[in-house]
Amino acid sequence: MEQTHFDRIAGELNITLNQVKNTIELFEGGATIPFIARYRKEATGSLDEVVIADIKEKYDKLKELEKRKETILKTIEEQGELTDELRSKIENTWDTTELEDIYLPYKPKRKTRAVKARELGLEPLAKILMKQYERDVYGRASAFVNEQVETEDDALQGARDIIAEWVNENAVAREIVRSVFGRSAVINAKMIKGKEDEGQKYKDYFDWSEPLKRCPSHRLLAIRRGENEGVLKVNITADDEIALQRLERYFVKGNTDASEQVSIAVKDSYKRLISPSIETEFAASSKEKADTEAISVFAKNLRQLLLAPPLGQKRVLAIDPGYRTGCKVVCLDAQGNLLHNETIYPHPPQNERGKAAKKIDSLVDAYKIEAIAIGNGTASRETEAFIRRMRFNRDMKVFVVSEDGASVYSASKVAREEFPEYDVTVRGAVSIGRRLLDPLAELVKLDPKSIGVGQYQHDVDQNRLKDSLDQVVESCVNLVGVNLNTASKHLLTYISGLGPQLAQNIVDHRKENGDFKSRSELKKVPRLGTKAFEQSAGFLRITGGTNPLDNTAVHPESYGIVEKMAKDLGCTVQELIEKKELRDKIDLNRYVTDKTGLPTLTDIKEELEKPGLDPRKIIKVFEFSNDVHTVEDLKPGMELPGIVTNITNFGAFVDVGVKQDGLVHISQMADRFISDPNEIVHLHQHVKVKVLDVDMARKRIQLSMKGMS
Repeated sequence: MEQTHFDRIAGELNITLNQVKNTIELFEGGATIPFIARYRKEATGSLDEVVIADIKEKYDKLKELEKRKETILKTIEEQGELTDELRSKIENTWDTTELEDIYLPYKPKRKTRAVKARELGLEPLAKILMKQYERDVYGRASAFVNEQVETEDDALQGARDIIAEWVNENAVAREIVRSVFGRSAVINAKMIKGKEDEGQKYKDYFDWSEPLKRCPSHRLLAIRRGENEGVLKVNITADDEIALQRLERYFVKGNTDASEQVSIAVKDSYKRLISPSIETEFAASSKEKADTEAISVFAKNLRQLLLAPPLGQKRVLAIDPGYRTGCKVVCLDAQGNLLHNETIYPHPPQNERGKAAKKIDSLVDAYKIEAIAIGNGTASRETEAFIRRMRFNRDMKVFVVSEDGASVYSASKVAREEFPEYDVTVRGAVSIGRRLLDPLAELVKLDPKSIGVGQYQHDVDQNRLKDSLDQVVESCVNLVGVNLNTASKHLLTYISGLGPQLAQNIVDHRKENGDFKSRSELKKVPRLGTKAFEQSAGFLRITGGTNPLDNTAVHPESYGIVEKMAKDLGCTVQELIEKKELRDKIDLNRYVTDKTGLPTLTDIKEELEKPGLDPRKIIKVFEFSNDVHTVEDLKPGMELPGIVTNITNFGAFVDVGVKQDGLVHISQMADRFISDPNEIVHLHQHVKVKVLDVDMARKRIQLSMKGMS
């Protein structure tokens, strides 16, 4: 059976059977996606993380389908209905919908109209009618009249109920209707009477109709949310006339009285049973497709956010701005440790600008501050303007940092563990500062859904969303790698092969024994066995350790190869890392073995050229327009600098400094057609936009990037 699974996956993904087989074997041996992608290229044929994840997902689904088949076969066998032909049909079916269609006639039923009719002994009459030879149906029906079946019409009604169920359970009939829905399904939304006011945000869908296959994911999720909130009534309809014509052509034979009874039953079956069932099917499949797209959008955004450029190890002063309650100020060292906190009141109602300026000036000097981070929430623009007007005795870079999720973090168990003696305002300011130092290290502490870069993330399948986002976080953390001696347990948790308990054990071991001097010392960490070491070691860095390779992505299993390269060149490993002329002399083909091929050797050589180098870009300072502070300041035609804050299938949201993001619709992103906003923009990108329209009532700002350089 497994071989069949491998064949199917290879065909669907257009890769070789061996690539699938080897990848599944690695998974079953406890390997993770980042480890397989980075350190097992020979086994997978250099497959990337996306394809490796696809293999796992498809394999898991096939295993689930296999279990479902076993359950179905057992159920039918217990009924005494399992023939060799039926068994073969079920075993050779790999489509979930087709499998459920085959099973439908044997599925245990609740008390349906057809079940009641059978209990009244009307199935023989249904069989007579279904043959469609009978010309005197009332005469035939009279034989079934008794105390429980009072009239011939009652008998015929019961027989038709049974026929309607047969039609509904017929795989061909369901495929006929499914085909009609596939071509002509229309999604309709209507406002529920009396919901005009509370449902204003769904105003566009108060009387909405469009072909289901053309309805984009964001619109379908919006409509379904309106339905869930009790504002909209939503249904999916198809071309009933065509569906009925095709069903009658298949089931109704001849022109007898019995044929007429079958025709009535077919119509009843379609309207009462098949059409609602297929509508439910299409509602579920369209929702699943919309979920997939929305989750994909969120995953792309989250990846960009986590891999946003870090400031690096600098001493930072971070400000969580506010009016009445003041601006919370914290000073952090280069590792993000809290050194000092207090509150200043430069804005109304206190207006203590002079006092606040003196305090900031003294903190900058006292703690040798190298950069200032300002949260982008309430009073952000005013605080930024206040800070930029100050003159410091050193070059001072000022950054506005996204606060999305900072309040969630500050009230979380994680924050309480880190800062038990401080309140939420201090914790929030620390989070803002740390996001500037290293976005990845700070954001891994948050539930990704609270970061604010999704598209209808609360409306999609939450288990699928969590799995997808966890995979993105794991991928990003392992791509960058972490410093074994400074990483928090939250960051270590996402390292390949570790998880929460081993991450905590590493932190505890570090506290008790001091910094790790080498990767091999990881083996002394309680419960960190051979497999966990294999999976994690390559992603953990040690700066200034005993072995220079410990600060690279070269895996310890390959240290011997590098040492042999150095020996062959008559130099040390350190010299090999430092001197390009030595690395240029390496002939990789000399080091190919049964286990280590050119893909791994190429990776090793590249890593020697950039040991410990962070793959993320360099952070840039950004400034909003000084002429715009509120939505009221915006006028059509204005050209403004902005920062991309969120990307969806239908466009990108851009912060222009007015506390309300504007939308650049996908049609306004370029002077050419584009199908994906990611072709043009990425999160936190600095862009120039033109104001098209400002809708004050609905708080909507329409922007354009066309013609903007």
